[in-house]
Amino acid sequence: MPDEALLNYARDLAAEVEEAIQGGDGGVYSEEEFTRLVLDKLGDDGALDNPILLYQEGAFGHSKYKITGYSIPDTEDRLLLVTTVHTGELPSRDLTHEEVKTAVARAANFYKCSCDGLHARIDPSNTEASDLARRISEIHDRIEVLRIVLLSDGLLGLRPPLDIKDIKDGTRVLVDLYGIERLHRLLGEGLTRDDISVDVVRETGAALPCLKASGAKADYDAYMAAIPAALLADVYERYGARLLELNVRAFLGVGGRKSVNAGLRHTIIEEPSRFLAYNNGIVATADEIDVASDGCGNLTIRSLKGLQIVNGGQTTASLHRARRKDKANLRGIAVPAKIIKVKGENLDAMMAAVSRSANSQNAIQPADFSANHPFHVAVESLANNTWLPDQRGRWFYERARGSYGASEFKASLKAAERRRFASETPKERRLSKTDLAKYLNVWDQLPHHVSFGNQKNFEFFMQSLKEQYPGGFVPDEEWYRAFIAKAIVFRTTQTLVKARKFSAYQANIIAYTVALLSWKSGGRIDFERVWSQQAVSKELRAMLDAWAVEVDKELRRTAASRTVSEWAKKTECWEALSDLPLELPEPLSIELQVERARNVAS
Repeated sequence: MPDEALLNYARDLAAEVEEAIQGGDGGVYSEEEFTRLVLDKLGDDGALDNPILLYQEGAFGHSKYKITGYSIPDTEDRLLLVTTVHTGELPSRDLTHEEVKTAVARAANFYKCSCDGLHARIDPSNTEASDLARRISEIHDRIEVLRIVLLSDGLLGLRPPLDIKDIKDGTRVLVDLYGIERLHRLLGEGLTRDDISVDVVRETGAALPCLKASGAKADYDAYMAAIPAALLADVYERYGARLLELNVRAFLGVGGRKSVNAGLRHTIIEEPSRFLAYNNGIVATADEIDVASDGCGNLTIRSLKGLQIVNGGQTTASLHRARRKDKANLRGIAVPAKIIKVKGENLDAMMAAVSRSANSQNAIQPADFSANHPFHVAVESLANNTWLPDQRGRWFYERARGSYGASEFKASLKAAERRRFASETPKERRLSKTDLAKYLNVWDQLPHHVSFGNQKNFEFFMQSLKEQYPGGFVPDEEWYRAFIAKAIVFRTTQTLVKARKFSAYQANIIAYTVALLSWKSGGRIDFERVWSQQAVSKELRAMLDAWAVEVDKELRRTAASRTVSEWAKKTECWEALSDLPLELPEPLSIELQVERARNVAS
């Protein structure tokens, strides 16, 4: 029987699915809408990298297949396929072994069938599924890891990813189970790293010897150890970039014999016994460290939960690459490591400080650690103190993930407070950091950045903010009202596009339609009017609706033989779409008349 907190989360999620269906904003089926909501949340939190909803099932020969989403990183060496088992039952029940086995097998079948030419057999009207199947057939020889994610509102436990080993042509398959318990812990309680678990004893056959380096009065525990390189490479293969969530530097490649990574590769392959001597190692943090004595007074690490490599991402990725690409033998290579467990409540702030300090030799700026960045703190303050024109409500800026849920829970303890919170800051006026980056980048005519997905677009935004305002930028109330107006325009377009039920690429259509509004209007509309009305006029809605149809056609036409979702990430795509002959209608909608008034005044 699920505990009360889990049951309440399951009920809230089910209500959110039903509300979206009744409101006409989501899919027709509960399973599809459940998948959409959960993928959006997991994508925002970085648990999944830019997941895209895609419901596709059928048969190819004697094989039945089904997926409900996917993601392909830019490196194209990994593939994520999503499948869903939605029961609709409350309280949540245990999924049977057969349900799990069937769902995973059918997702794996989509991959195998795609490799064998499925794209030629898919209904031509389902272009996104056909494009995905064709893309898989083109790159399957480069795909090293297939990650199958099973989403469910049923009970699946809190197990680490299952390793099925090879499925086709040496592709390794990992299965991640996201049942209601795990969704609750990740999305309801806000434990973003909790599912990154490393059982050292099970992985290597023995606990990891270590030395405790922190004092008794410190507010953290620190251990020094030498981690087997093979274990580090295994963990990176399983979790990928999620392992480096707090590490602001991505893997930079191995080009150039004098580069750092080329040097790492040379040591791994030519002088493995000297790796420990030559390499500075890694700095890692963990939410939990299971430390035990070996019976002789020596400490050992048995397992790690919530592991994050905050310095040493280059080392970790280089080890993994050398083993996969160069067939290097990592046996006997040890990596020096400092592993820190943060105590107390201020976990994220402390971990960001550790990461900032560990990366200080590369001049990493405080802006790279976004949650506590002054800009986001200022936006949160503006949201808290800027009331709508009727003085009865506000927008809620979720600077720290989960803060809306925490505030909602606090308010729920008293009936009057619960009603006031729901009235003042309803869910439809909640904004996340990734929402902010998306709305602002689209209006700055960067739909190709937005098409990379929430997390990567957020990185683009923060980097641009740092470059544009090296001394820092503090937004004021006028900026904030304009920002909310941009959010309203984006969300209006989102509603219109969903109502159109385009067969594919809705996110790209939305981004490019709003960017074209900004481009055609010179980036200036009457933001104050949109703010005061908290809506756009019916004339502007009609124009956006008509433009979306043309944007859909042009995205497909200019993509030619390319996958639309990949084409949409290119600067060339925006250059092509910006030439689309869309005219502002006459008479102009009231929001667009601001530019005409300025021209008359001048």
